[in-house]
Amino acid sequence: MGRTKYFLLFSIVIALVALAGCNLPGLEFSTRTPEVQVPTPTATPPPINPDFTAPALSTVSPSSAALPDFVAVIEQVEPSVVAINTKVPALSLFGGTITQEGAGSGWILDSGGLIVTNNHVVEGANSISVTLFDGRNFSADTVRTDPVSDLAVLKINGQSLPPALKVGDSSKLKRGNLVVAIGNSLGQGIGATNGIISAMGVSVEVDQGQTLYDLIQTNAAINPGNSGGPLVNMAGEVVGITSIKVAQVGVEGMGYAISSKVAIPIINELVTNGYVTRPWLGVGLYTVDRTVILRYKLAVDKGVLVTEIVSGAPADVAGIKAGDVITSIDGKDVASQDDLVQIIRSHKVGDSVIVVYWRGSSQNSTSVRLAQAPPPSSS
Repeated sequence: MGRTKYFLLFSIVIALVALAGCNLPGLEFSTRTPEVQVPTPTATPPPINPDFTAPALSTVSPSSAALPDFVAVIEQVEPSVVAINTKVPALSLFGGTITQEGAGSGWILDSGGLIVTNNHVVEGANSISVTLFDGRNFSADTVRTDPVSDLAVLKINGQSLPPALKVGDSSKLKRGNLVVAIGNSLGQGIGATNGIISAMGVSVEVDQGQTLYDLIQTNAAINPGNSGGPLVNMAGEVVGITSIKVAQVGVEGMGYAISSKVAIPIINELVTNGYVTRPWLGVGLYTVDRTVILRYKLAVDKGVLVTEIVSGAPADVAGIKAGDVITSIDGKDVASQDDLVQIIRSHKVGDSVIVVYWRGSSQNSTSVRLAQAPPPSSS
């Protein structure tokens, strides 16, 4: 064994010596140090401002600045925030019926038992239970909803309920204002997150054909279960109702709340009227795009195409027909379906508006008296 070992070592040494004296095809061996690349000299850049002096570093300690008291805000608000749990019947994969459970939030609007939440929290539910902060449970015996705005009002019967929350004016909010979102996050009980107002007056399409307008954007964490809970300012006033969150890869801190300015009139109608009355044209709409222009050989490149007319509706009475393209209402340009909806909603039932539309290659105008949209079915 010893000779074999020495023989192998000797053979390896001989092979290395042989390789040292020859060049293998395609390979180069070198012991030289790589040459350092020296940059080509360039002209010295001139100064921006030779008289400039950088600002001195601040000597103020951050800890000396007054910090917001989130504890006081949360303790003030959370007793009036509720957890909502629902049971919704659904079809199973095998054609049978199953029950799906959901969780959301709400807040006390009136100490008599009125609670505000989102429509999507209670939509389709055959069982709605409300859990107060003190642990008491109630069944919602009355439910009124408005799918268009994604708002709902529940009524529970109970004694010694927590006080109603104060409502603030969302129109006074500015970007950077501190806010707190309180709700039944992930269905694990009432919790709170804080953040700032990131943007105001945001529109977000939540479903095909449904857009929520004048939303408050915040970076306060909004998670499943928070829907319907209050977004409050540092005075503990409700300035928004948390509704949706953008849940996409790479997107952080984009949650939305329905502003109190938009919500309160709708909530009032749900309580006093049972449903929300809105002005109505009675048309089906589609925003004009390149495909529509080419398909229907339109004479205009902006507006909304009327796809259908409800018989006897205001648009029908005014002479508007399917295939017309509406371009303005009361002097305001209409470039999209959202534009038209917001203009109509800014009016009242009974108002008359001037609608400018194209039919073929001719421009026309007509006066339309807005009627009340048909109320929702009671089923």
